[in-house]
Amino acid sequence: MTYYNKCNSSKNEKSELYESSDFFVNFVLQNRTLSFKNDKTKMAKELKELTSRSENYSQWYNDLVLKADLAENSAVRGCMVIKPYGYAIWEKIQRQLDDMFKETGHVNAYFPLFIPKSFLSKEAAHVDGFAKECAVVTHYRLKNDPNGKGVIVDPDAKLEEELIVRPTSETIIWSTYRNWIQSYRDLPILCNQWANVVRWEMRTRLFLRTTEFLWQEGHTAHATKAEAVEETEKMLEVYAEFAETFMAMPVLKGVKTANERFAGALETYCIEALMQDGKALQAGTSHFLGQNFAKAFDVQFLDKEGKRDYVWATSWGVSTRLMGALIMSHSDDNGLVLPPKLAPYQVVIVPIFKTSEQLEEINQKVATIVSALKIQGISVKYDNSENRKPGWKFAQYELKGVPLRLAIGSRDLENNTVEVARRDTLTKETLSCDNLDVYLKQLLDDIQDNIYKKALDYRTSKTVYVDTYEEFKEKIEEGGFILAHWDGTSETEDKIKEETKATIRCIILGGDKTPGICMFSGKPSAQRVVFARSY
Repeated sequence: MTYYNKCNSSKNEKSELYESSDFFVNFVLQNRTLSFKNDKTKMAKELKELTSRSENYSQWYNDLVLKADLAENSAVRGCMVIKPYGYAIWEKIQRQLDDMFKETGHVNAYFPLFIPKSFLSKEAAHVDGFAKECAVVTHYRLKNDPNGKGVIVDPDAKLEEELIVRPTSETIIWSTYRNWIQSYRDLPILCNQWANVVRWEMRTRLFLRTTEFLWQEGHTAHATKAEAVEETEKMLEVYAEFAETFMAMPVLKGVKTANERFAGALETYCIEALMQDGKALQAGTSHFLGQNFAKAFDVQFLDKEGKRDYVWATSWGVSTRLMGALIMSHSDDNGLVLPPKLAPYQVVIVPIFKTSEQLEEINQKVATIVSALKIQGISVKYDNSENRKPGWKFAQYELKGVPLRLAIGSRDLENNTVEVARRDTLTKETLSCDNLDVYLKQLLDDIQDNIYKKALDYRTSKTVYVDTYEEFKEKIEEGGFILAHWDGTSETEDKIKEETKATIRCIILGGDKTPGICMFSGKPSAQRVVFARSY
């Protein structure tokens, strides 16, 4: 259709247009002598000052989280403040996942933040897995220091039993389920909660590993093992669909080894993604808990035959770690690159004007464009603030990863055109305003697909098969997923991790089952597994 086509201006005509544009005049008025492109680059550099990924990937990540206004370190060591723009992305993640959970029959509930210490003692493997990360409440009151030095813990207010600040909720929830379940008619229970948890961390990193973080945790109860396994696998599929369809992040679906399994689980399923530095990131887990927690808390039910049996359980969760995954999967040296489906706003419009009269004319035109975009379900921000110049705004929204940026000036009003810039490719085109909403809707879908394809192509290029340990040690230094044979023993897994810092990320579901020889021990191997260094 003609409205999909770029304006038929020649290069000279376009050059003349830019040279006479209000935007260029603004720069001339500031005594700038650089070209529009160079001036924008300079402004972007002054604004962002991002370390490049190739120079220091870790520093690039930290710079980006801070400068894109996603989060910052708080006054509480190891904890973070999620800033409004970062929280807006988390809300999009939360809203979409919540809808997907409810479509599969789950409901939301909320359980206490505090867990009696004795609850954690009931499931040995579980407490062993979390004991070193627990924050413990021992007193319930403060009082004024008699020496006038603020407040102190009242020694007379010691709790009879210490309370653990929730590291995960299996114990408190299964204590509750004991009161809810008497017969098969009470099953299944399909509960999810959105909450915060605390796991004491010595080395923290914004979004990826903090002492307190946000997450959701599903906890379900079933009458049979088959139903519980089906639930575990179903939720893994939900996570994978969300990661690939909404985050535009390709993932491997697999099962964890015994070493990497969730504490108290019989089986842990996971999705694993590959970041741009070649490290893996566990993006979500779904656990088959068997009857372990039901037995620990004596949760029994009367089945259809009138026999008593223990309930079968699952738990599954993702956290604000997905924010880190989103950043590291797609972003570049210019800032964030957000998939349109999770961007707080998908389109930003920046007016280019010199006078208030010109701004008013542009405002009227943009109001029509915004209305049409909203009808298409496109989230849009119109930034007509006068405290920043267009060049600064361009750099700012590029840094924040807004998928599409529109610029419109007085000459555009005359020509009924608008300049459209894509964040993923950093390309621009001048388009007619006629049917612009339809075109931009399709363009956003194209951006979503392109971001996914780029991430998938990268993963493909960084996935290799190796057969010898020498080759493995060479390839692990290059980063990426390595598929190699493993003899199935924890001893071999531990030695490989000790020598190379690589772990088995997963045993791929539906993967190649061809047997072979373990690259490390030379013993028989049932199939290849995925190794990588990870976050």
